[in-house]
Formats: sequence, structure tokens, C-alpha cells
Amino acid sequence: MRTRLTQKLCIVHPIISAPMGLAAGGRLAAAVTKAGGLGLIGGGYGDSEWLEREFAAAGDERIGCGFITWSLAQKPDLLDFVLAHEPAGVMLSFGALAPFAQRIKEAGVMLICQVQTLALAREAVAAGADIIVAQSAEAGGHAIERATFTLVPEIADYLAGAAPDTVLVAAGGVADGRGLAAALMLGADGVLVGSRFWASTEALVQPELQAAAVAADGDSTIRTTVVDIVRGYDWPPPFTARVIKTRLTMDWHGREGELAQPAVQEREKARYWKAFHAGDVENTCVLAGEAVGLIRDVVPASKIVRRMVEEAEALLARSADTLGSVSI
Repeated sequence: MRTRLTQKLCIVHPIISAPMGLAAGGRLAAAVTKAGGLGLIGGGYGDSEWLEREFAAAGDERIGCGFITWSLAQKPDLLDFVLAHEPAGVMLSFGALAPFAQRIKEAGVMLICQVQTLALAREAVAAGADIIVAQSAEAGGHAIERATFTLVPEIADYLAGAAPDTVLVAAGGVADGRGLAAALMLGADGVLVGSRFWASTEALVQPELQAAAVAADGDSTIRTTVVDIVRGYDWPPPFTARVIKTRLTMDWHGREGELAQPAVQEREKARYWKAFHAGDVENTCVLAGEAVGLIRDVVPASKIVRRMVEEAEALLARSADTLGSVSI
């Protein structure tokens, strides 16, 4: 399946794994790359020891890394650390791109910018983005409010006129070949996949949390700020996180002011992390997108890539045959 994304990244399939903090480690990134896509390690909130360990876990595979940009601004040396590993690409999301974009470009590394609005796409073009990821509110973790079905083609139209060499990737709600095929039809050159790879055997996720996602449907998720308040992360507006509706999440959704009180937050933070590490689903927050309703199992990343590509190719071929027989 050749697209402009596969050509730009020198990969076989137009699939990138999302750099999910704490979940997308070196084994997952390496597995996606081995399967023909591009795997990204999640830089998260900037744990240098974690990054060192996960780059080592990836071995010699060609991978990249993604950062929460506003957090990277607090630990800018982490970018130099990652660039020293000669990554295939560095992805910036959720914050001002300068001065990181220039440093990435000067290092000869592919600059991937994730955006959630057309205005942010314009900023990414101005920063020299090689690849733009159009992320919708269906996505797990942090996003804003636009939907895949309109955001992707709108940015595709903009890039066609303003930056035709910039490659577009769709993110949010993509978990199978139907999502990949649809993204290509909407004008994207490939997809960035999070929740489906989060539910893979290589992901650094407790099995109990993955089982909860497999059992859930899209109605079981909600966008909220509870997960950030309870962890003490000062996310800038208008970003919210999509999570599964666990007991802890729903206990505090709508009561965020009370949760933010220092004594309450410290108590609930301890509860959150204890449950997170123990796989106690109801007493933590599970960051996953609406795509959980399309996830039926936890399997190796290579199988996910293969399924997605085979299904997309079959659907696109079938559509071509069908449309060829339709009189207009």
C-alpha cells in the first residue's frame, strides 16, 4: 500500500503508532516498525531514565519519539537526548512548536506535528512540518473537539494549496482497516493509531486495564479533566482527555473544583497510582478512545498492522469494483 507517507518515511505500510505516554515503549515501537509501519516511543512528561530504557528496548530498529510539547519546554534537554539516537522522526503535540521545530529540522530528522484545528495546522506549516497529524476528539488521551470526518479533509484541502509537499496523517478513532481506508478517502496519506496499539501485547499496559478496554464500547468513554487534576498535570485549555468511565473518573467528573483542593488531590493521586500499577480498573483512569468499541482482543502489534492493511486493501478494491459498475 504505497502512499506519500510510505514514501516520505521509507516504510511499507502507511501506519504510525501513537507515542502514548507510559504505554508506547521500545518493544511496541520496534514491533510496529518491524511490521512495516513506524513506531514512536512516548516521551510523555519527560522521564529521562524511562526514555533511556525504552530506546534500549527498541534495539536497532528504526523508530521515532513523540513529546507533549508544553512539558518538553520544562525539560528541553530531553530533545537533544532523543536526537542523539538519530530517530526516524520526532512528533510534537499540544504546545508551541518553536524553538523545538528548528532544532529537529537542523538535525535532519523528520518533523511530525500533531494538530487538532485548522489554525494549529497553519502553525505547523509555518514551523516547517514534514508530516501533520490531524487528531480528532474521538482519540484516546488528549485532544480538543473536532471530528475526523470534517477535520481531515479540511486540512487536506488547506495543505493542497498552502503546503503541497506536507504529508497528512489522520488520528482519532482508527482501529481497523475500515478506519485506514476511510482516512485515505478523506485525503490523508496514512494513519496514526493509538488505542488499538495500546491493546497490544507489547504495550506497557496492565492486562486488567486492557481487558477493560476490550470489554468496553465507544459509549463507555468520556472527555474529562479529572485524569489530569488527579495526577497533578497542569494541562492547558482547551485540551481534555478521553478515558473509560471508571468509578474514580465518574466520582469526580463534574466535581473538578473539589478534586483540585490540595488535600483531596493528594489523597486521590495516591489512590490513582496505586490502582494504576495494580491493574485496579475502577480506582484509576484508563486513557483510551472511542475506538475501544472496535477492539476485540489483545494481540501482537504485527498482527494488528497485518489485519489493518489487509482489510483496508480489500475494502478499497471492493469499492473500486463497486463504483466501476455504477452509472452516474
